[in-house]
Amino acid sequence: METKVLDKATSDKISFISYIIPEFASAYKMNIQDAYRYLKKYGGYDYLSKHWGALHTDNVIWAVHDIYKICYKNGGLR
Repeated sequence: METKVLDKATSDKISFISYIIPEFASAYKMNIQDAYRYLKKYGGYDYLSKHWGALHTDNVIWAVHDIYKICYKNGGLR
């Protein structure tokens, strides 16, 4: 069986997404699974996946807030 190694950008992206979803959950008093579902449903996950490079350079509070604004704009309430 061949083992594949992730390139640095992919590894960094996975690390950031794995970090920011629990931060989002904590900020909005959700459990991690509900936060993930919320982000998927209202476009936050797609935004996060596409713009993680810019978001990871920002303060976590602002990154979480930016993701929330995308979800809110797409019909998410919380």
